[in-house]
Amino acid sequence: MSQPKINFANQRQTDIYLDGAAGRLLPIPVDPHALERAARGLLPPPAFDYLAGGAGLERTMQANRDAFDRWRIVPRMLRDVAEREPGVELFGRRIPSPILTAPVGVLELAHAEADLAVVRAAAACGVPAIFSNQASVPMEQCAAAMGSGPRWFQLYWSKSNDLVASFVQRAERCGCEAIVVTLDTTMLGWRTRDLDHAFLPFLRGMGIAQYTSDPVFQKLVDAALAAPPTATSGPKPSFSAVATLLAMARRHPGGMVGNLRSGRARAAVRTFVGIYSRPSLTWADLPFLRQHTKLPILLKGLQHPDDARRALDAGIDGLIVSNHGGRQVDGAIGSLDALPAIAEAVAGRVPILFDSGIRTGADIFKALALGARAVLLGRPVAYALAVAGQAGVETLLKNYAADFELTMGLAGCRTTAEITAECLVRSG
Repeated sequence: MSQPKINFANQRQTDIYLDGAAGRLLPIPVDPHALERAARGLLPPPAFDYLAGGAGLERTMQANRDAFDRWRIVPRMLRDVAEREPGVELFGRRIPSPILTAPVGVLELAHAEADLAVVRAAAACGVPAIFSNQASVPMEQCAAAMGSGPRWFQLYWSKSNDLVASFVQRAERCGCEAIVVTLDTTMLGWRTRDLDHAFLPFLRGMGIAQYTSDPVFQKLVDAALAAPPTATSGPKPSFSAVATLLAMARRHPGGMVGNLRSGRARAAVRTFVGIYSRPSLTWADLPFLRQHTKLPILLKGLQHPDDARRALDAGIDGLIVSNHGGRQVDGAIGSLDALPAIAEAVAGRVPILFDSGIRTGADIFKALALGARAVLLGRPVAYALAVAGQAGVETLLKNYAADFELTMGLAGCRTTAEITAECLVRSG
C-alpha cells in the first residue's frame, strides 16, 4: 500500500516543533504583530515609519483590517481533507500557493541586501516576486539572483513614455511574466509619519535603481547636466544637506568621487523627481503599453466595479484590488470591502489578485472566498527582511503558505476551487 501524501502544512508544523525540541527557534516571530514590533525595534524611526506608515490618520489601514473582521469562516466537517492542493494557476504558470510578494519599494531601508534577499527567498519557495519600480537593486540583478524563479514587474507610469517603454522592454528581457501597472500613486498621498520626519528616501538617492540603470533615463540626466545652470541663492549648505549629497553620490552608479565631481547623482535625483509621477494618466494611455509589450498587463489599485468593467473593455489581462495598503487616501474603503463587487463585475473573465491588509492564512482564505485568485504580501515581507534578511523572508513565506493550507483544510476545502463565498458569513 502506498504511503499517504504528507501535505506541506503538516510537515511545516512538525518541523517547527521538532526544531523547538532541539532548542532551535524560527528566525522571526510567527505572530504578525510581534514581527512588526521586532522590525520597529531594529530600524531607525524614519525607515520604519516609511515602510509601516499610511496616509493621514491611517484610517484606511485600519479599514483594511476591519474589513477582514466583518467576515467569518464557516468550517465544514467530515470531508476528506487528508490531501490538499493549495496551488493556483496564473497566466499559464502553476504556483504552489496563492501568494506573491508585493512590489515594495526602497527595501534598502529594511536590510542591506534589499530586493536581492526578497527575490532569492521567493525563488526558493516557488513564489512569484513582483519587482518594484522603486527598487533598490536593478531588475537585471534581481532576475539573475532568482534563476528560473517566476517574476513580474511593477510599473509606475512616468511622464516620459520613452522611459515607460524602456522599463517594460527590460522587464521582458529579464524574464518577467507580467506587467503590473500601479494606478493609485500618480501623486504621493499625505503620509503623516514621513512628513513629521521630513523624510522622502528618493531625495537621498534611495529606491531609484531602476532609473539609474536605464539608458533612457541616463539620457535625460545628460540633458539636465547640459542645460544652463540656474541662479540660486540661500543659506550655506548644512551638515544634513552635505550628508544627503554624499548619500546620493554613493548610491549612483559610477563611484562616489566621480559623481560628486560631475554632479550626476544630484542631477539624477532631480530628474527622477521631475518625471516620476504622471497625474494626467488616463484610460486613453493604456494602448501605448500594449504596443510595447506582449506580456499580460494587470492594473493595480482598483476599488470600484465600474473601473473593473472599463479595464476589461480595454483588454486588460488581470486586476489587483488594492488601496496601496492605506498609503494613499485616508478614510478610503477597505480593500476587502471593494473585492466582492469587483469580482461580480469581472465574473471570472480575468484573474483578480488582492492586497492591502493580509496578515494571516485566514485572511488569504477570505480573499479567495470573495473572488481573488491570489494575494500579494507587502509589509510583512519588509518586516521579515528587516529582522532576519533572506532567511526571515523564506520563513515568512513558508509560514503563510502553511497557515493558509491548514485553514483551507480545517474549513473543509481540498482545493482552492472549493473556497467560495459559501465558506463565509458576515459577522454581526
